[in-house]
Amino acid sequence: MDLSIVVPLFNEEESLTDLEAWIRRVMVEHQFSYEIIFVDDGSKDRSWSIIQDLLRQNPNVRGIKFRRNYGKSAALHTGFGAARGRVVITMDADLQDSPEEVPELHRMITEEGYDLVSGWKKKRYDPLTKTIPTKFYNAVTRYVSGIQLHDFNCGLKAYRNEVVKSIEVYGEMHRYIPVIAKWAGFNKIGEKVVQHQARKYGVTKFGGLARFINGPLDLLSITFVGRFGQRPMHFFGTLGFFLFFIGFLSSSYIGVNKLYRLRQDLPTILVTDNPYFYLALTCMILGTLLFMGGFLGELISRTASGRNAYLIEAEVGGEIPAERPVD
Repeated sequence: MDLSIVVPLFNEEESLTDLEAWIRRVMVEHQFSYEIIFVDDGSKDRSWSIIQDLLRQNPNVRGIKFRRNYGKSAALHTGFGAARGRVVITMDADLQDSPEEVPELHRMITEEGYDLVSGWKKKRYDPLTKTIPTKFYNAVTRYVSGIQLHDFNCGLKAYRNEVVKSIEVYGEMHRYIPVIAKWAGFNKIGEKVVQHQARKYGVTKFGGLARFINGPLDLLSITFVGRFGQRPMHFFGTLGFFLFFIGFLSSSYIGVNKLYRLRQDLPTILVTDNPYFYLALTCMILGTLLFMGGFLGELISRTASGRNAYLIEAEVGGEIPAERPVD
């Protein structure tokens, strides 16, 4: 199969029929074998019944419905697990991403050898509550990750199948999939300017103050996990060692100084009256706690499971499509 197109969605009943028809037309025009995987993230409207109707019209459609709303990262992770195409495309369901971009994205993966190609919405039609946080975090992410992309959070992306099967997307980490892919060892990451459409139906599901709060926290998390996710003791153990060592040296100096002044009959005070003693003791306690945190982190990283366990209410489609698309 040439392409798997993964479409996460939440309450997008107005746009699904138009989106499927648009994708199907492009697939037929370029003679791709394909599947469209709609992942319904617990929609409360008629989205799921529309997906079932689309399956009856087009056997290349597949649908996965969550029992409740888990978020975009969960939908992408589940869609990635189901994808069978040699190239996996993700796009939003709101018709702001153009399926006309898919053939060129496919070519960049298959012919130019990219692991991941991210769309760049150079001209955007989003509200300021979405564009301002996006520009800020794109700049910060470029600086922190070293990946020179203009639009990390663009929903329109293309991947080699191996990439989506090798990475784990959870929480709100869909914003930083290129960073996750880089930490997994997929370094050939490209970018393509893509057309961005004004929203035709409904309102955006993202934006607002939460993006200012969650964005830097997610970036710190993914940076830490990328560097130390499999070896947390290297991080916590190093900090713990230095803090404990500083505290031990300080307390030793206080004790030796106390003994020296006693031997010389010099004025002295109780060790417990010396404020530096409490600073040294605090450093030793913190160092020990960080060591313990490192050990616990090592245990958790080797035994944790179920982080990406989502309750799926229903699943439709999945038969192997014809070699060429159905018109």
